[in-house]
Amino acid sequence: MTGTGRFEGRVAVVTGAAQGIGEAYARALAGEGASVVVADVDERGQGVADELKGLFVRTDVSDPVSVEAMAEAAVDRFGGIDHLVNNAAIFGTMKLDFLFTVDWDYYKRFMAVNMDGALLCARACRPHMEARGGGSIVNQSSTAAWQYSGFYGLAKVGVNGITQQLAHELGSLGIRVNAIAPGPIDTEANRRVVPGNMSEKIVQTKMALKRMGTPEDLVGACLFLLSDDAAWITGQIVNVDGGEVFRA
Repeated sequence: MTGTGRFEGRVAVVTGAAQGIGEAYARALAGEGASVVVADVDERGQGVADELKGLFVRTDVSDPVSVEAMAEAAVDRFGGIDHLVNNAAIFGTMKLDFLFTVDWDYYKRFMAVNMDGALLCARACRPHMEARGGGSIVNQSSTAAWQYSGFYGLAKVGVNGITQQLAHELGSLGIRVNAIAPGPIDTEANRRVVPGNMSEKIVQTKMALKRMGTPEDLVGACLFLLSDDAAWITGQIVNVDGGEVFRA
C-alpha cells in the first residue's frame, strides 16, 4: 500500500482494528507512512499488525489498566503516540432491546465499551501526545446519534459530547479532537445486526446517495481529520453518510 507519506514518522493507535472499519483505518494510516498500533480484544488483530509491520496489543477499551498498558506498549515499541482513532465498539454482537428493559449489567458493559472507551483511551494517550508537542484524535460516532436507535444511539450521543469537551480541554496542548459519524456501512458486523431488507429500505428511503457505504468511504475523512491539513479543525462531528442525515 502506498500513499502520500503525510504520516511518515508518526505513531497512530487504532482501536477495534482487527477487522471492518478499524482495519481499513489502520491499513490507510500504514499506507501513509504511520507506525500503527492495532488495539483490539480480537486476536485477529495480530495478523493485521503483522501485515502492516505494526504492533498488536490485546486491549479492552473499557478497562483502564488494559488501556494504560496499551499506551505504554505503543511508546515502548515506537517511541511515542501522535494519533488516536477510537473505533472499538460492541456492534456486531449487540443485543437489540429498549432502554427500559435492557439488562442493566449488559447496558453498563455496552456503554463502558462504546462510550467510556473513547475517553479512557484519550486519557491514556494524552500525556504521550503532549510529550510530542500535540496530536490528534478521531472518535467514531454514528448517524444513530440523531435518530431513534436505542442505547447504541445514546452511546454515540455521548461520544459526540466527549469529542466536544475534550477538544476544549486538550486544545491548549495542541491536541485536536474530532469525530466521524458514518451512515450505514456494509460490514460483516452490520450484516449481522441489520437484516438485508431493512438495509435496502434505509438506502432507498433515507439516503441521498442510493447505496450503502464501505469502510473505504470513511478513510479519507479520518486521515484528513488526523492530518496537519486539518490543523484548525477541532470539536467537530463530521457526517460521512451518503446524505442520510441533514443537520442545520
